[in-house]
Amino acid sequence: MSKVIDALNEQINKEFYSAYMYLSMSAHFSDLGLPGFANWMHIQAKEEMTHAMKIYHYILSRQARVILTPIDTAKTLIMWESPLEVFEASLEHERFVTASINDIVTLAIAEKDHATQIFLNWFVTEQVEEEESFSETINALRLINDNGYGLLMLDRELGARVFVDETAAAGN
Repeated sequence: MSKVIDALNEQINKEFYSAYMYLSMSAHFSDLGLPGFANWMHIQAKEEMTHAMKIYHYILSRQARVILTPIDTAKTLIMWESPLEVFEASLEHERFVTASINDIVTLAIAEKDHATQIFLNWFVTEQVEEEESFSETINALRLINDNGYGLLMLDRELGARVFVDETAAAGN
């Protein structure tokens, strides 16, 4: 089980890194005067923090040790050329996170850690939703294609997003 716990601790770091990255993107959109985009990314950052804490509490529930490691910052400090580029980078990152979670599921199966395998099912489903959400916004941005009115309409739509702690409904 220690290999699985080590992988889960690494995943906590990836989730906090994701939150940090999305918070940076939120600040970037605020600088551009796109409060709806900023709101959307700020909520995304909150979601990633709840994902990290869900894993954190799971590790503790298994009477294992949580080990928090430094979070990388270099990639979060770049400036993006367009909202489309931000969302494309985000989708690429979410695919990385999906692969990481899938790897932990594979490890849990190999280690016969059925409890962790079941626990991770929520994350597998969540990642499908995450990738779909980013893909939908990318498709909208491609349709808008630098049209200012379209960008403002999408900004208003993204501004309507509210934070819902889906981990609470899932039992942690």
